[in-house]
Amino acid sequence: MAPLLPATTRSLHRLAFAWVAIALCAACSGPNPSGSAIPLSPAGHSARHLSQSGVVVNPAQIGPQVSSEVLGADENVWFDITFPGLAKSFVQAGLTATRWPGGHGADRYHWKSNTYGIGVCSTGFKIGKPYPKSTFDNFMQDIAIPAHLDVAITVNYGSNPKCTAGDKSDEAADWVKYANVTKGYHVTWWTVGNEQYSPDSLDLRSMPHDPTQYAQTVSTDYYHKMKAASPLLPINVCVDASIKSKTWDPTVFSQATFDCVEVHFYPQKGQSVNDTFLLNNGVKGFTYSINVIKGQLSAAGKGATPIYVGEIGSALPPGDKQNMSITQALYAGQIIGEMVNDGIPRATWHSAFGDCDPPSKGGDFSKYLYGWQDFGGTMIFSIGTTRVGCSTTKVKLGTLMPTATAFEVASHFVRNGEHALGASVVGMPDIRAYASTYNGGYALMLFNLNETATENVPVTITGKTSGTGGPMWWYDKKRYDWSKRDKWKGPLSSTLASWQNSFTVVMPPWSMVVVQTN
Repeated sequence: MAPLLPATTRSLHRLAFAWVAIALCAACSGPNPSGSAIPLSPAGHSARHLSQSGVVVNPAQIGPQVSSEVLGADENVWFDITFPGLAKSFVQAGLTATRWPGGHGADRYHWKSNTYGIGVCSTGFKIGKPYPKSTFDNFMQDIAIPAHLDVAITVNYGSNPKCTAGDKSDEAADWVKYANVTKGYHVTWWTVGNEQYSPDSLDLRSMPHDPTQYAQTVSTDYYHKMKAASPLLPINVCVDASIKSKTWDPTVFSQATFDCVEVHFYPQKGQSVNDTFLLNNGVKGFTYSINVIKGQLSAAGKGATPIYVGEIGSALPPGDKQNMSITQALYAGQIIGEMVNDGIPRATWHSAFGDCDPPSKGGDFSKYLYGWQDFGGTMIFSIGTTRVGCSTTKVKLGTLMPTATAFEVASHFVRNGEHALGASVVGMPDIRAYASTYNGGYALMLFNLNETATENVPVTITGKTSGTGGPMWWYDKKRYDWSKRDKWKGPLSSTLASWQNSFTVVMPPWSMVVVQTN
C-alpha cells in the first residue's frame, strides 16, 4: 500500500490524501500488447487556438487496440454464488471478465476442498470463510459460463493445508489441469499469490514477502508446472509487483519467469474520502501508476509485457458513502477510458457481489460527500441489504448499483479489437473525453465533472465534415438521485441526428455519455 502522489489541486477536508496502489501482479499475455497513454495529438495542439471550445477527435492518431476484457469485476469465495439469477447482473452491466477466488483469501484457499487452511490460515484480514456451495465448479456453472465471462484465477502461494509452510505448486498445477483439461473451462489467466510484497498477505515460507525467494519459487516451481498442466491451451502465469517497494519490482521483474503483470489500484482509504479528489486526482493517479510499472518493466527488458488490472476501486476498506454514489460511478467510467488509452488488456473491479458495510464499520459517511445511502462496501451488485443487515433500506439482490451502471454505459464504448483514438478537450475544464474506432465509425465517451451545471459540448472529428448520427447512452446525478427514494434507475438512451461539420452533446451535471456515430 504505497503513497504515490500528494493531492495537489485542492485542499481536502479533514486530512490530506495519498495515492494507494496495491497488488501489482506480473504475468499475463493477453490478446493485445500493452500500449502507452495517448499523447496530445497535433490536432489537439492546433485546436487550442480555435475560438470555439469543445472536443476534437483525431482519427489519424491511432492508439492501442481495445480489449473488451477491461469490463470485469471479481467475485469472492465467501459469497453464496448459487443464488438464482446472479449471472443476469453481469450480463446487464455488460461485463466480460471476472476473477476468482478473491484477494487475500487466495493465499489461504485450497480449491479441491473449498476451504482455508487450519489455525491462523483460517482467519485474518477481515476475510469471510469459503461458503460451502461456492465451489470452483459452481462458480463456473452458475456465473462464469452463463454470463460468458473470461476467468482469471489467483492460486495459493502463501500457505499449505496444514498451515505450516508455503503452498506447493502441485496444487496450482492440478487446478490448471482440472480447469483446462478435465473440464475444458478455458481459463488462461493465472496469478501466483495475492500481493505477496505486502505484509498484509499471508506468506509462510522461510523468507516471507522476499522478492528473491518469490521470483525463484515462481520461476523454478510454479511457472513450468502450471504451463505443462495445460498442454493444448497456452496460459498466462502472473507474478506480483509493487510500486511501493524499491526492491520488489526490480528483483521480480529481472529474476522471475512470467507472462504479464497484474496491478491493484485504490486511490483512497475508506476512513476518509473526497469526491473532488476521486474524480480528478484519483483518475490521473491510475495512469501515473500504470506508467510507473511500464517503466519498471522496460528497465528489466520486458517492456512489452501486458498489464492486468486485477483489482480496482475508489478506496480501500472499510466501505464508505462514496461507494454507492454517482461519484464512484463517474470515477469508474473514467478509469475504463484511461485503461483503453493505456492499452490495458484485462481488468476486474473489486468486487461484483462484494461487501456491504454500515457506518459502524468505520467508513467515511461525512456530510461533505454526495450521496443518499447509509451503507457502503465493495459490491457493485446488491447482495441484498436487509438480508445481510447492512441497512434498513431494502435493495434487492442483484440490483445494479451506480458503478455497475457506469459499466453498462461504458460497454457501448468498449468494443474488442477496435483502437483508441486521440481526443482533446479545448476550453472546457470540467469535460473529459475518450474516443475510439467503432464498427467502421467512431465512439466517444464523455464526462461532465461539474456538479451543478449542464455543459453543451461541441464535438469535431478531424477530417470529417458530416455523419449519419447514431445511438447515445447516458447516466447522471439526476438518475442516481432517485435512489434517495429507494429507486435505482439505469441509463437512458436516445439517438444522435445526422450532423454537418460538428455535433453538440448536452451533458447534465455529473454525467457520463457514450455516443456512436459514422
